[in-house]
Amino acid sequence: MEDTTTPSRDTNAVPPPPQGLLGGLKQHARQLAGTALTHGAIFAARQVTRAIERTPEARQTFFDPRTFPFTARIEENWHVIRQELDAVMRGVEMIPNFQDLMPEQRELTTDDRWKTFIFYGYGVKFEGNCHRCPETTRLLQGIPGMTSAMFSILRGHKHLPAHSGHYKGVLRYHLGLIVPEPADQCVIRVGQDKASWQEGRSLIFDDTHDHEVWKENDGDRVVLFLDFLRPLPPVLDALNRMVVKLIGLSPYIYRSEQNSRRWEEYFGQEFDLLRNRP
Repeated sequence: MEDTTTPSRDTNAVPPPPQGLLGGLKQHARQLAGTALTHGAIFAARQVTRAIERTPEARQTFFDPRTFPFTARIEENWHVIRQELDAVMRGVEMIPNFQDLMPEQRELTTDDRWKTFIFYGYGVKFEGNCHRCPETTRLLQGIPGMTSAMFSILRGHKHLPAHSGHYKGVLRYHLGLIVPEPADQCVIRVGQDKASWQEGRSLIFDDTHDHEVWKENDGDRVVLFLDFLRPLPPVLDALNRMVVKLIGLSPYIYRSEQNSRRWEEYFGQEFDLLRNRP
């Protein structure tokens, strides 16, 4: 019989949830509640998306970061974020793959070359990682309407195939933290437009447009990846905030939070030993 008291050495897989009658009943209850929340969120999200699609900005792919005041403070402090990232990267092999925390991402990636160090997921705080990076967390908390945030790590040669988000109520922000040279071999396409990351510089785009990523150079590419509420008129803004709260209560976010907690339980202490190496 396998000794379940010894943590698995496969750090690319999050350990399975505990089984049992009580656990099964609780999971079923969450699924029923989650189904209702999900339907409510989908209905409200469609209303917000339809309203935004009638605006002139609906077709815009990239946005000028200077029109969003928070970007200046983030760029001014990018070395602070980078310092905490450098400590995190000492244990990069142990950081979960995106699809291990969020199984829905298996449509995009199935290998171990897209790793994610999550701070927030639709308002849900991932306490362990926030504690590990207090200055980054402090800066994130100062971003108006921030809903989700993480270090997004692409390793080696990696292609993320064309895909698109489903909700126009948020915009996507990237801050370049580690960008291997040549930079033009690490590219994101959004609609018909392309851009490359630069260390210490911001990119903002609408992820509901078809987009994909090519990384054809060696080394790791790391960005501070976050979503924030799209600026909207007051009534639409209130509906948008409600949608985000509903998404935060959905099974999608609950599963990722539980997977993160299991990773923390099995691997957190060993990861911290690596992270704190001199």
